[in-house]
Amino acid sequence: MNDHTSQSIDAVSLGIMWDRLVALTDEIVSTLVRSSFSTIVYESYDLTCCVLDAETNTIAQGTFGIPAFIGSAPVTARHMLKRFPPETLSDGDIIVTNDPWLGTGHLFDITVMRPVFRKGRIVAYCVSITHLPDIGGAGFGSSATEVYAEGLRLPILKLYEAGRLNDLVVEIIRTNVRVPEQTMGDIMANVACSEVGAREVNAFMDEYGLDSLTALSAAIRGQSEDRMRARLREMTDGVYQNRIKVEGFAEDVELAVTLTKSGDTVTADFDGTTGMVRAGVNVPFCYTNAMVLHAIKSLTLPNIPNNQGSAAPIVTKAPPGCILNALPPYPTGGRHAMGHFITPLIYGALAGATPDTVQADSGMMNLLTFQGTRRDGRAFTALYFASGGYGALRDLDGWSTLPHPSNMAVVPVEVWEALTHTTIVGKRLLPDSGGAGRWRGGLGQVVDVRNDTGHPLVTLGMGNRTVHPARGLFGGHDGTLRRHELAGQVVHAKGRVEIEPGAIMRLVEAGGAGFGDPRERDRLAVAADVTNGFVTTDAARRDYGWTG
Repeated sequence: MNDHTSQSIDAVSLGIMWDRLVALTDEIVSTLVRSSFSTIVYESYDLTCCVLDAETNTIAQGTFGIPAFIGSAPVTARHMLKRFPPETLSDGDIIVTNDPWLGTGHLFDITVMRPVFRKGRIVAYCVSITHLPDIGGAGFGSSATEVYAEGLRLPILKLYEAGRLNDLVVEIIRTNVRVPEQTMGDIMANVACSEVGAREVNAFMDEYGLDSLTALSAAIRGQSEDRMRARLREMTDGVYQNRIKVEGFAEDVELAVTLTKSGDTVTADFDGTTGMVRAGVNVPFCYTNAMVLHAIKSLTLPNIPNNQGSAAPIVTKAPPGCILNALPPYPTGGRHAMGHFITPLIYGALAGATPDTVQADSGMMNLLTFQGTRRDGRAFTALYFASGGYGALRDLDGWSTLPHPSNMAVVPVEVWEALTHTTIVGKRLLPDSGGAGRWRGGLGQVVDVRNDTGHPLVTLGMGNRTVHPARGLFGGHDGTLRRHELAGQVVHAKGRVEIEPGAIMRLVEAGGAGFGDPRERDRLAVAADVTNGFVTTDAARRDYGWTG
């Protein structure tokens, strides 16, 4: 096949090769998951894998990856290539960093890049990103006041050089983390999937007789960009604004956005947003940009595979020093606890412009780090993941206990208990927690975790929705609030909490918000809610006017 111009690739061939590349990245994801050591990767899928062309444009991204990693791989790759220019790289080099401002926003994510060589020259880059089980410091939480307290910060460096492992880097990492086998095991899983990716990219190029991926990349990105611009042109031009208050750490912060939609472009400007705070909820710009891309794409082209083409018409701006463009040395460990609000902030701004596609606010996910010692004397650090209810949409009730805008998976109870020697005493849905509406918000849940380790353990919280509930749309009601309890007493959802042996930590998860006037809800749907225990009889009568 002639590979010099994108015009030389016919539509059928382009479609086949595009799908083949997505399948290739899914195989890279599969390798990463199967070879990882920690539940955050092999159970919760806090990861992404991408193939970039020789100019570091994203061609394909695995179909399972979290929104926080959208668009970050090419930016990190370009930082890496400033440090190690392409002409200095060798086959078998593996470059890594976990710098929050060069990667995905906090120290707990590591980005791993491998150049793909073919006939002596670089034709692509394989990039994988995973959340590490531990990186030292205080641990994964929100309570640090500087980034230096959050863990080991790796500059851009070569973990492998021409296939040879840098033992000193490995020793530095192992010395600084609580669970060295899991941490290094996960990093090596990134290395392994990069190797598989390099092999599969070359096999793909053999199959289609390609000497480079430049034309194919341009064609894929061009089609995605054209589709995105066409979809944006269908939206009404205008300037749309929104402001919301969010729990910071000690006090509320305010997030503001101005969306300017003009022709086939949209700009999100966060001028007016509160400044940085001395807690680990600050958000580097890379994360803010990713969440903007996620929000706009979910409203326009959710079914188009991720690549840089669909991101091209979207511009993100945030004043340096605001909480959505945080600068070092401010801590960023729990940046998701703030950054996830970018999506509902944008949805709220566009509610009047795209009422059929926006979503009422969600209860959002809840992450807690558990650090302690098991009954067998082994130290552990593990991330517990629970979720509030999903926000309702037009013609669709919110799902119960489904995260948004993240899409991480829950660690099964059996796996969690075997790993930590704590006990999940109970998990149950919380009636009336989903906001009433013509379409009802998803329910939150109650989770009780008992410390059966025989030792004191520590939790590091990153909870939100403790003061400001998920907001309903178009007359829909708000969801209920989140709270953390220890021995029946409310504790700080973003704080450090010590749990004595036998004590129970209770997580009450927030409900998703409703969409539309509850009095317009289908009577059979209300009756089903009552029968299923989602809505109590009293609430059905109060909120829906139910007379059954």
